[in-house]
Amino acid sequence: MAEPSVQLDPLNSPYPVPWNWVLATLAEISRSNTSILRYYRSQSLISPDGEYAAYSRIQMQVSPQFTQSRVSSVLFLENLRTGDLQTITASSPLADNPFGNGNLTPVEVEAGGIAILIPVAWSETGDRILAREFESLFGSDIASDYAVVWDRQQNRTYTVAPTRVQYTNAVLLGWSQTHPGRVLFQAGNLGDTQTMLWAVDFSGSTTAAIEDQPVTFGRVANNIWAGPQAHR
Repeated sequence: MAEPSVQLDPLNSPYPVPWNWVLATLAEISRSNTSILRYYRSQSLISPDGEYAAYSRIQMQVSPQFTQSRVSSVLFLENLRTGDLQTITASSPLADNPFGNGNLTPVEVEAGGIAILIPVAWSETGDRILAREFESLFGSDIASDYAVVWDRQQNRTYTVAPTRVQYTNAVLLGWSQTHPGRVLFQAGNLGDTQTMLWAVDFSGSTTAAIEDQPVTFGRVANNIWAGPQAHR
């Protein structure tokens, strides 16, 4: 299934989720009128020290009634020296369903739910990975981002979004340049022409980030196996 060269994104994120693939998969089911299961793999993001690769595997379960379809995902960290794989999960509302028994399949979400986790940036030293968790519901205007950060030294995962501010849609932009160690969001209410920048730490503490800029590190590897996966 070929994707258009211009990537769509529900929030116009600089790090688009594979929305073209989601729409194409929905169109496929409209022609067949049967439930189907499809998979997608993101490109790999290599850490600055070249030791790790981060990539996500996305699963879409499509129902004849499209509002009952669901999209889930899992983020993998691969040690390029040993080949060991580690999974990263978010604790955001639609993705808050931890793995059990070492299962490496995408986390299930409720019918109608969309929870797509993709790598965005490494820290400059490669000790942290920042991922975008996009969450939405089919047939609604609900859509927002969460930041998922894995700390290599602590082997701990944090899921954060702006707090104590009013917004309906937040877009993850990257690491904050002005506030090192924080992640940068653009957030506002649906229909607003003006949005604010917010720097958020791992506890959720949120600071206005006037004239801040996002920074990212890491190298994208254009693997031939990225994109829609073979049907099973």
